[in-house]
Amino acid sequence: MMKKMRRWVKQWMTERMELPADVMMNLPRITMVGHLHIYIENHRGVLRFSRDEMRLRLDDGQLLIRGSGFVIKTILPEEILLEGKIISVQYVFENETGRG
Repeated sequence: MMKKMRRWVKQWMTERMELPADVMMNLPRITMVGHLHIYIENHRGVLRFSRDEMRLRLDDGQLLIRGSGFVIKTILPEEILLEGKIISVQYVFENETGRG
């Protein structure tokens, strides 16, 4: 219940004060350059990495990136730059991951 209330307050503040949603609500910011690079901010850690798949933990789910020839070019606590041929990017909500 408290988690829902906090989320509602953050969403209300974001809308009323015109603040960036990715900052206020810890949403991921995803920047792609064609199908060759993807830069993700506000992730909570790497769950899985291989040459053809990466799973990142988010506050309310996971981000699944599929492709081929993946190489992590930069990795920081909340930022990552992935290079390779990106085929798909999928947001998986908590209840779809079996965690909620």
